[in-house]
Order: sequence, then C-alpha cells, then structure tokens
Amino acid sequence: MASVFVTGATGYIGSVVCEKLIAAGHEVIGLARSDAAAEKLRALGVTAHRGDITDPASLAAGARPADGTAYIAAGWGPEFGARDRAAVETLIGALAGTDKPLVYTSGAWVMGNTNRLAGEMWPCKPPAMVAWRLPVEKLVLDSIERKVCGVVIRPVMVYGRGGGLAAKFARGEMPMIGDGSNHWSFVHVDDLGELYVKALENARQGTLYIGQDGKQITTAEFARTFGIQEFMPLEEARAQFGPLADCLVLDQKIGSTRAFRELGWRPSKPSVLRELAPK
Repeated sequence: MASVFVTGATGYIGSVVCEKLIAAGHEVIGLARSDAAAEKLRALGVTAHRGDITDPASLAAGARPADGTAYIAAGWGPEFGARDRAAVETLIGALAGTDKPLVYTSGAWVMGNTNRLAGEMWPCKPPAMVAWRLPVEKLVLDSIERKVCGVVIRPVMVYGRGGGLAAKFARGEMPMIGDGSNHWSFVHVDDLGELYVKALENARQGTLYIGQDGKQITTAEFARTFGIQEFMPLEEARAQFGPLADCLVLDQKIGSTRAFRELGWRPSKPSVLRELAPK
C-alpha cells in the first residue's frame, strides 16, 4: 500500500497511527480542518488535506485517490452518531468498487457489561452514550457488498504517551466511580497504532478486531496502584458527568486472539500499571 488517508490524524490515537504508517513505509495524507492542524501534520511528516468530516466533498476527495483510509475521528456522545454515519456513507460511496480498505474506529464500550471474557462475537448491549456506534459498524462491515474492504477496530481503554482516560484517573484528574468491582481492559496507544497498520495492510473484508492487550484489572486494583482511596457514587457521577458515568462503570473483561491469529499483531508495550506508575 502506497498511501493512506487518515481522519482524526492530529488526535491522540490518529497521530500515533500516522507515525506508525510512516515508519512502515506508507505515505500518509491527513484531514486538516485548520491551518494549525495542517502545520501540525506537516511536522509529523504527513501531507495535509484541507477539509472536514462534515464536508462530503472534501472527505471523498481525500479518500478517493488514496490506497486505504483510516477513520479515527473522535466522538462519544449521541450527537456524533449522525455525523459519523454520514461520513462513513460518504467514504463508502467514494471507495465503492475499488476493494480498498476502510478501517473504522469504534470502541469496546459498545459491548456493554460482560460477565466473562468477551471477544468479537459478544452480543453487544451498549449504554446509551455509544449505542449509535453499532449501526455505523454494520455499515462498514456490510460495505463488502459494494466492494469496499470495510474493517472495524474496537479499542478498549487506551493509555500511553501521557494521554488517554487511564492517565487522567491515575493523575487524579477524574474521580474513580462506583464500588471498584468492575473490570477495565487496556491497550497501549503504540500497540494500537501497530494494529491499524496491520489491518490496513492485511485485514480481510468485513472483519472486526478488538484492540486489547489481553489483561483486565478491577478498578479497585487500579485505584490502589495510584493511591486513590475514594470512589464517587454512581448517581453523583451521573449528575456531574452525564452518560459518560455509565460507560466508566461497565464491567468489561475483554480479550481476543483474532488480531494475533489473523494479522500477527503482538502487543509489546508495558502494562497500564507499569506505564502509568509514578516515576
């Protein structure tokens, strides 16, 4: 693959994906909404394509000439549902008949609570905040019918390089919520970036992958590691954070070997507790 068009290229995950793609020998074209974003992309060695995911013409113009597309634009709330669906429909229309890869970023919260180790076949029962993602995932996976190599990646909680929600909790910038009994699953942003590269290069059409490092810990263990002694009651958290609170108390024991088996992906970075431990 010679070139990859990336949306969300200046973001936490997107910028690392761009870095990994360049290291793998690909030319990267990033969607830039502003002069500042374009300058940031150029500093990363990424060619800036001016436009916006809400502008179908600019989105299609960026994707059509590229050999592959990675959609990594961020958004959790229900208000992002219509935006993402419209953008994905535009991209599928632009790529129809080409068999080019379109990798869409979803998230493991769509899986809801799990009462055992859950993988890609888990029957999803998402909280309201992210329920809109499932129909968009289906749109991408069904794009095989239009000769697009649609692939979905569901990252779990991402950490590393000082970013992500896990770091905010570890630094005490956000309160721990609930009673500490629920599990979180994690993936390092560098490992996740490698997964995108492998998916763009080798994934089969209509495939879903979960980005996770195979480890799950309770929020109580996470809190103990960082000296956090208090948890905010869920009802109080709902009043302060809205629907996000229900996502943060999901009990998610998530693990899968699909990306390992099919793509040869091997997470190798330090665990979240080691990575975020006070130096």
